[in-house]
Order: sequence, then structure tokens, then C-alpha cells
Amino acid sequence: MLVWFVVIYLLISIGIGLYASTRVHSAKDFAVAGRHLPLHIVTATVFATWFGAETVLGISATFVKEGLHGVVADPFGASLCLILAGLFFANRLYRMNLLTIGDYYRLRYSHTVEFITTLCIVISYLGWVSAQVKALGLVFNVISAGEVSQQAGMFIGAAIVLTYTMFGGMWSVALLDFVQMTVIMAGMLFIAVLVSGKVGGVGAVVSHAQAAGKLDFFPHGNYTEWIPFIGAWLTMMLGSIPQQDVFQRITSAKTEKIAVRGSVLGGSLYFVFAFVPMFLAYSATMIDPKVFGELLTRDSQLVLPTLILNYTPVFAQVIFFGALLSAIMSCSSATLLAPSVAFTENILKHFVFKQMGDRQFLRTMRITVLCFGGVVLAFALNSNASIFKMVENAYKITLVAAFTPLAFGLYWKRANNQGALAAIVMGLSSWILMESFEPSAVWPPQLIGLLMSVFGMVAGSLLPNFMRAQHAHHAHKPPTGIY
Repeated sequence: MLVWFVVIYLLISIGIGLYASTRVHSAKDFAVAGRHLPLHIVTATVFATWFGAETVLGISATFVKEGLHGVVADPFGASLCLILAGLFFANRLYRMNLLTIGDYYRLRYSHTVEFITTLCIVISYLGWVSAQVKALGLVFNVISAGEVSQQAGMFIGAAIVLTYTMFGGMWSVALLDFVQMTVIMAGMLFIAVLVSGKVGGVGAVVSHAQAAGKLDFFPHGNYTEWIPFIGAWLTMMLGSIPQQDVFQRITSAKTEKIAVRGSVLGGSLYFVFAFVPMFLAYSATMIDPKVFGELLTRDSQLVLPTLILNYTPVFAQVIFFGALLSAIMSCSSATLLAPSVAFTENILKHFVFKQMGDRQFLRTMRITVLCFGGVVLAFALNSNASIFKMVENAYKITLVAAFTPLAFGLYWKRANNQGALAAIVMGLSSWILMESFEPSAVWPPQLIGLLMSVFGMVAGSLLPNFMRAQHAHHAHKPPTGIY
């Protein structure tokens, strides 16, 4: 029954995605749904931006092992990213009527800044999308009782997501996100009620977690604990803002107000619902400490699937895996589309095929989606990192290279092209050097990279003007001496 449900659910998803493709008549429809999305759809797509494999399988497992302190990046940093994007970036970016975030870097600075930042943004998606593909392989392996290997499951999952994303673009992503968000919320809440009855209610779980120190959020030690904590928080909170998927949701809205409200609402909903998988995973350790204790050591990502398969009725299994598949597919389709659109618009169109018409541009975007899907699949098949770590590491490069030029460009009038280039070069180089020689230092490499990026922006923007002013001053200074 479970396997057949999954098959039917996947076929329905493909059908909705292909139906959405009938609305795609131009590159703008494919990339940002023609900027026609209402508030409830924008909220759903923003929520689905982060609610994926790492939320259900990764965050929950990390919380059980490390407590709230271990999940500072996600959901705390991730949800704040969406809220901050809505409050401080959505309105300004929406008014510019751009197709990609890379267009902003070109218009504000130069083609060079556009090229480098877009490349960094595209690279950052490798880990994120690969985490979703890896999770799809895990789900197919679990529900088939091992008949489908994780590798084969990755191929199947990638093929399904590619099918509707390649044809329907942002319209497919948006419509499926709304359907899948409904499934996620209803499914997760139903399972939470069911499981809480087995452990004595929500209060019993919270009390047990508090007694075990799992609800301690802030570090208790000195700066050697605080600095890595802040680094992890900022990586997701700020490094995720200059991302194409976040930008697409903002610019797909019907109006500027919808863009702002949808982002804030979606981020707030994500923060609340991210605690449901954590509650479920911790409940599992109370139901059978020995079994789930061993599983945490061997493969913590299997805690929730094992709990559902072994301790809930078939109907609950159908609900859970439906919600899990919804979360993964909605997240993976969006994060597959975003870098493909950015790469086509900001690299291929402006640096390779400079005379593309709209139809050729649309066709090129679809081909890029297919190619990027293949690269992501290869990356997922050859990566041994956990789902949570793959996502957490994804935004280091955008934090050090793309955030400072975006934020300073919007809020500091004196930011210029020299400053942006200096910010990118100093941010990337310092981060790479630290990752190469001191990856486990007290100061996280990405935090050093962010600070150097800010320094580069300020120095690069002000120094040329200062030098010119000094040169002009000396040029007009009257000669001195005795004649």
C-alpha cells in the first residue's frame, strides 16, 4: 500500500507540473512565473524554500545529538534569512524588475562582478540540491524495504523532479509548492499528535529534553564557543540572502507588498514547523532508547523513517512519507531551477550567446536545468557528507563573495565597482586560505571571509576617491621654498 501510494503521489505531482507548463509562454514565465503569484502562493513557495530533506531528516537528527545549540544555522539562521530578506531586501529588489539576482550585480557594478557572483551562487547550489537528491534516494530505499538501492533511488528522484521542473519552470514550482505545503503541514501535525500519545504528550517530551540539556541554545563557555556559534548562525542567515531561489520568490509576486509579506510569513511558518521533526525524532529516543541510540551512532538520518515504519500504522506511514516526499520535491525543484536560470541569464546570455531571442533563451534555460541536474546527481552519488552538513556548507561561498556587494550596494551610496571587486577578492581569498590551513580554528573561515569582504568593500570604495583627492590637493598646492 505504501509503495503504491508513493507511485500515485509521484504521478500526480508530475501531472501538476506538466499542467503548469501550459502557462509558460516566455522566459519570464519560466523564470519568475510572469510576476503573477498571489500572497498564498508566494508564502507557500517561500516556506518550501527551506523545508526540505535537511529540515525533516537532517535538523531532527542533529537536534537529538547536539540539542538546540547544534541547529543554530537551521532553522534559526534560515528562517531569519527569509524574514530579513522580506523586511530589508524584497521591496528594493522588486522595484528593479530584474530576472535574476545576477542582473542586480551587473546594473549596480559591472559585468565582471555579475560573472563572479553568479558563478559563486551557482556553485553554492551543488551541495543544497545534492542533499535533496540524496534524501530522495534514502526515502525510496526505506519505503521499498531495500529493494531499491539508495543510488537507484537518487536516479529515480532526480528524473521525476527534472521532468516537471524542466518543462514548467517557476509555474510548476509555485503550484506544486502550494499543494505540497498543505500536505507537509497536515501530515506533520497528524504524525506529531499520533507520536505524542506514545510518550505522554508534548509536555513530557519537552521536560525530558530540557532535563537532558537539549533545549540550551546559547553557549556556556568563553569566546572559543561563542565565535563558532555566531559563525554558524551568520552563514545561513546572511549567506542565503543573495540566492537566486530567494530572489525568485520575491520577484514572482504580483505586487511589492505581496513580495514583502510573503517572505516574512513564509519564513515565520518555516521556523514554527521546523520544530515538528525535532519533536518527532526526540520522541523516538524516548520510545526505544536502545534501538534509536544505536541508530543515531550508525546513521542518524534514519531515525525518523525508522520510527514511522516500526511504530505507526500504515495510514500514518502513508501520511508521513507523503509529507516527506512533498518537502524534498518542492525544495529540490526550486533549488534546481534557481541556479540554472542564473547561469543561463548571467553567464551564457551575456558572455557566450549574446544575441539570444526569447524562445532560444527559454530553450537554453531548459537545457541548463537538465545539465545541472546531471551534475547534481553525480555530486550526490559521490558525496559522503550528511544531508545537514551539505546544506550548512552550501552558503559559505555566497556569504564571503555575494552578500557584502548586495547589502552595501542597496544601502550605501558610495559603494562602487572597485569596492565590490575588492570585497569579492578579499572575501574569497581569505576564506579559501583559512579553509586550506586552519579549517577548525576558533574563528570559522567563512566568518573571517565575511569580515574581510566588508573591509574590502569599504576600503575599495573609499581609497580611490581619497587618492584622487590627495592628488588634486598636491597638484594645486603652491610651491614652497626660498627663491
